Parts: sequence; structure tokens; C-alpha cells
Amino acid sequence: MPIALEEILETIRMTEVEHFDIRTVTMGINLKDCSSDSLAGLKKNIYDKIMRVASEHVATARKVESEFGISIANKRISVTPVSIAADGFYAEDYVEIAQVLDKAADELGVDYLGGFSALVQKGFTMGERNLIQAIPEALSQTKHVCSSINVASSKAGINMDAVRLMGEIVKQTAEKTADRDAIGCAKLVVFANVPEDNPFIAGAFHGVSEPDVVINVGISGPGVILRAVREAPQNMNFAELSDRIRRMAFKITRAGEFIGRTVAALQNVPFGIVDISLAPTPMPGDSVADILKAMGLEDVGASGTTAALALLNDSVKRGGLMASSHVGGMSGAFIPVSEDDGMIKAAQKGHITIDKLEAMTSVCSVGLDMIAIPGDTPASVIAGMIADECAIGISNNKTTAVRVIPVPGKKVGDVVDYGGLLGLAPVMPVSSLNNAMFINRGGRFPAPTRGVNN
Repeated sequence: MPIALEEILETIRMTEVEHFDIRTVTMGINLKDCSSDSLAGLKKNIYDKIMRVASEHVATARKVESEFGISIANKRISVTPVSIAADGFYAEDYVEIAQVLDKAADELGVDYLGGFSALVQKGFTMGERNLIQAIPEALSQTKHVCSSINVASSKAGINMDAVRLMGEIVKQTAEKTADRDAIGCAKLVVFANVPEDNPFIAGAFHGVSEPDVVINVGISGPGVILRAVREAPQNMNFAELSDRIRRMAFKITRAGEFIGRTVAALQNVPFGIVDISLAPTPMPGDSVADILKAMGLEDVGASGTTAALALLNDSVKRGGLMASSHVGGMSGAFIPVSEDDGMIKAAQKGHITIDKLEAMTSVCSVGLDMIAIPGDTPASVIAGMIADECAIGISNNKTTAVRVIPVPGKKVGDVVDYGGLLGLAPVMPVSSLNNAMFINRGGRFPAPTRGVNN
């Protein structure tokens, strides 16, 4: 279905008035053909391919921005999970590979590069374990590189050895970047049921079944949905409110796919998917939390918050699926604390807690996201948070994740300001109850019976 001029004009109005933007246009690049017996050869192959394939990516995105007057907030790259492309190398080798990825990203002018990743839901290879061990050093020495580890799936269950290890890795990454308030942890996410075509950082990587090169686009648009909800009559029932959100999601999805296809066509690259997730920013009026409040809640955290988020998430998906045959990624609503102005304020007031956020993750796009916690939080507690989110994910056959930041030297009530899209993170309390014996059991948590659905 072609996109009409009227749709483009309406999208420009949304850009100017309601903070609508294309959050990211992400180029996925296959690195499986870069393998080499030597580290030097592998590094050269990876660097040469990324520089060759993505040489026009940023310039093309800027050209499309200028031509259509629609902001593309981030230009990014994702690559094949590095543990696959570089399987068999040692931890110190993976640090050097991360530095090569960072050099390429810096020279190309992209914001972030995702794919310092491993898929270990059922077990580790030597290379995967070595990559995970390299994460703290790699993220401390790079600016653009992001890391994601998938530790669970509905088919495989939960790799509890990986969960325990990732609790330790998060702590080590925080300590390695303590001079920058543990910024490394903002570039590290642990998944269950990770999507392989996600354009959003820090979880983006180029899936093993993807073409050699592809363009995936992630839209934003909380401000657009917020306006639609605020302008709805207070006596509008939930079915009518859902329809109102669905119609607006349809429009922003159409705009997102149009921009993605245009960027792809100009680079002679296949278009992949549009991720219809509502991605908030710290900018006032661009908040998922404010949408929930506009539905009739005094603040996020009130009774009914999870139900309101479920309605929002489902309505956005309905609109997006009507607008495009190629919806993918995570697609729904994100609830990062530090990146959402409404969430930040609710956390500072004590209206929203990690326990309530965990409940909300059962119905949103992802999980516990961009949450600052006390620096002395034990690794076992972080692993427990990961295990809880994995249990929600595999039991509900959905993506869940954890991106928490144990900030060294910070305690509950302190605030960490990362600036830009990463925003401001109030340090939130976590349970101090001892769970070490549970986490240390290890092994593989069995897959749920609903995962056996062939």
C-alpha cells in the first residue's frame, strides 16, 4: 500500500509538535564470512567489511532526514554475535576485537554498534564463555560498542550458570567504569527470548538467519500517543481508547517503514523490519509514564498501572501490525526508568518500585531497563533479578531483559546523570535478602511445558 502525501505531511506535523522521530535506523551486517585462524586476520576482515558495507549509512540517513523533515535520532550498526564470528578466541582477543568494532563505529560516525553478544540459553562454547569474561574490559575501553547476552528461552529454559555469571559480570563492568558512574552497564543487557532483528541498543545484533546486510528501523512516538490519549474524553471507554491508540500507532508505523525503506533503497540494501516500540526520552512530553497517567492514574505505580500498560502495549501492536507486514524486533512499549521523564519523577517520589516494574514487565516489550541500584548490591541479587525476568519471559513466551546499573559509591536516594538519551537515574532500593544458595545451584532451569508446542 503506497504512502500518500497527506500521510507525510501529517508525520511532519507530529515531528514538529509531538516529538515524533525515527529513533534508530540500524544497519545489520553479517560477520560470519570474516572468520580467520589468526586474530590479526579476523580483526582486519571485520574492520574492512564494516567500513566497506556501511560507508554511506550515516550520510544516507542524514540525506533522508533533510529531504523529508523527519528526525532520525540515531544511526547504528549491529553485527553477527561476535562469539559466533570469533568462536575459539581468548578473552583478551575479544577485547581487541571490541576495540576494532569501536574504531570502525567511530570512523563511520554511528552512535552505537551492537553485537558484542553471545547466545547461551542452553550452554556455553569456549568462545562464548571467553567473550562474556571479556565484557567488563571491552566496555570500559570502548565508547560505541554494546553487549547483549541471551541466557534463556521458552524452548531451552534458563541457563542458570550463565545467569550467575552475568550477575558477576554486571558488577565487574560497574567497577571497571566506576569513574563514569558505571556507564558500561548502560551498554550491557541480559535477555530471555532475545529477538534477532532488534534495531534498539543495547540489545541489537544481526541474527544468524538474517541476510548479509539489512536495514531495520525503530520508531519512537510516545508524544504522539500521549496527545491522542490526553485529547480523548474522560468518559471514553477502554475499547474506544484502544482504538484511538491503535489508529495513531498505525500512522507512526507507516512513517517509520517509509523512512526505513528509503534509507535501504538508497544504499541498495534489503529492508528488514520496523520495530514499533514506543521508546521514551527524558524530554518532557515524550514519556510512556505520562501516557499511563493520561489514562486516569494519579501516577505510575498506582493500582491499575500494569493493566494500563497492557492496554497500551496491545493497542500499539494492533496498529503496527495493520500498518506493516514486516513488524519485528520487540515492538510495544519500553519502560526504562532513566530514559523516561515520567518514570524518573515517579521513582524520585517513591511511587514506582522495582517490584512494581517487574510486574509491568510481564506485559511490556522488554524488562527491567536502565535502573540504577546501590553500588554494594551483591552479584547474587543481580543474578536473582535476571532469573526473575527470565522466568517471566519463558513462562509467557515473550522477550524480557535486565539492564541494571549498580553504581559504585552510590546509595538509595542518590541520583546519577548520564545526559542525553540515557537520562537521569535515581538510585532505587533492591531486596537485601540473601539468595546466594538459590543462585549457586546452577545447571539448567527446565523449559516450561508451554515451550513444548510443536
